[in-house]
Amino acid sequence: MINPTDFPKPTLISVNGVELEVFEAGQQNIGKPIVLCHGWPEHAFSWRHQMPALAAAGYHVIVPNQRGYGNSSRPTEVTGYDIEHLSGDLIALLDHYEYEDATFVGHDWGAMVVWWLTLLHPNRVNGVINLSLPYQERGERPWIEWMEEIFGGDYYFVHFNRQLGVADAILKENTSRFLRNMFRKNAPPKKPEPGMVMINLAKAEEPLGEPIMSDSELAVFVSAFKSTGFTSSINWYRNLDRNWHLLADVNPIIQQPTLMIYGDRDVIPKSANLTEFVPNVEVVNLDCGHWIQQEKPEETNQAILKWLEQQAVT
Repeated sequence: MINPTDFPKPTLISVNGVELEVFEAGQQNIGKPIVLCHGWPEHAFSWRHQMPALAAAGYHVIVPNQRGYGNSSRPTEVTGYDIEHLSGDLIALLDHYEYEDATFVGHDWGAMVVWWLTLLHPNRVNGVINLSLPYQERGERPWIEWMEEIFGGDYYFVHFNRQLGVADAILKENTSRFLRNMFRKNAPPKKPEPGMVMINLAKAEEPLGEPIMSDSELAVFVSAFKSTGFTSSINWYRNLDRNWHLLADVNPIIQQPTLMIYGDRDVIPKSANLTEFVPNVEVVNLDCGHWIQQEKPEETNQAILKWLEQQAVT
């Protein structure tokens, strides 16, 4: 466990029409940038175990709270959270530091952003490390439309899009309980997540499963979301079909060297065709659930540092 008071102090940086709250480590390691992108419902603090290890290995570690999170800007328009804006923020962040390119690391929604960022701006990404969420193939139908047919209207991706404001209010009203129940170890997955899983987690009285962090660590997430609410971060989900259209004419193959880290107990399934879209990928499996870098920090650091060292040699 890490004492939140030991986490680096942030800087507010103006980029792409917004302000991003950015945490750094290894600022002296000029020329070796690595950008860590958090998921939902998370915070830059979710990378607290990786930042010192990467800095010690010689990297300039850049960890933004992406738009909609923490003390970063929260645009009011839903379309302000589409992939053009999210990827544009990260490219502008590279420009701010005067870096031509960087290695990008993503977990959960952050992984989705990194996959699409790499498609949209391939010359600015020299390597990809993603956790939990594998590359999502762009099928013939928009994602939410497809999910609604397969999983029904109560599936949380669909519910977020079709019942605007409902989940937002329930999660905000039950912020502490929801996050306490979210950040738990997963049992081995046996079936798809229930449709109302997020709302059920917000309403569940008893903690579900073993926690992955201390109360003081959890308090960082709780404090952040009590301040921001959930609408701005859920708006990322509300752009999935818009992103499907925005990615229509993009080459879907990622050529950059890539590390994909799965948790064997994760509720998100592994990809059956990853190498078709990410031919230069190496896969690592860890015995953990969804919150990989927080549940298994040492193993995650070892996998990342080993892969980075291999890329440096080649």
